[in-house]
Amino acid sequence: MSTDTLLSGPTLPAASGTTKSVVILLHGYGADGNDLIGLAPHLARALPDTAFYSPNAPFPCEMSPFGRQWFSLAEYDPEFLRRAPETMSGALAAMAEGARKSAAYVDDFIDHVMEAHGVSADKVALVGFSQGTMMSLQTAPRREKQIAGVVGFSGALLGEAAFAADLKTRPPMLLVHGTADPVVPIEASQLAKNTLATNGIEVSLHERAGLQHGIDEEGLGLATQFLKQHLG
Repeated sequence: MSTDTLLSGPTLPAASGTTKSVVILLHGYGADGNDLIGLAPHLARALPDTAFYSPNAPFPCEMSPFGRQWFSLAEYDPEFLRRAPETMSGALAAMAEGARKSAAYVDDFIDHVMEAHGVSADKVALVGFSQGTMMSLQTAPRREKQIAGVVGFSGALLGEAAFAADLKTRPPMLLVHGTADPVVPIEASQLAKNTLATNGIEVSLHERAGLQHGIDEEGLGLATQFLKQHLG
């Protein structure tokens, strides 16, 4: 499956002038590519041969006229997660169809940057935040050729009940999540870690004590180490 529209957004070329790998940053709900491209200069210090792309999600955000969304949350009740995190699986499954439909946009963009730079799948990594993490976890394991890895901040794995049937590759993954996150509770990443590990994916979860819905310096450092290790 592919789309008629290729995503676009801010970029940061490889600092060395030679692109040997690519990191694609997927922003959260209501933001756009400018939200995460600010991470690129920090990551580039350890990855001088890496080009960074931060595409805008394909749809205008229904709740923010200036933002973008990967899929709609109009029928999703965030309070459900906060009231009953132990029943989170059902709440997350409600969003899975939206993520599934939008995965084609991410797939096409990955194929585009691979072709543009002449790099193989094992030289491409995804870094997501919140809804962007949901898209990263939706897309990466379902690709035919395994990418280098996934970093997911403050996100979730959607529709884990059907995950095993869709699994094609097992890229290593790093999850980072604040224990005080009021938007996507820490239990979402705990559930994701369990599901990913059960299906043979190398995954680690770092719980950032007291952190709310965001990325802190330590989390960025963990991401840098992970990307440097897996992009070589």
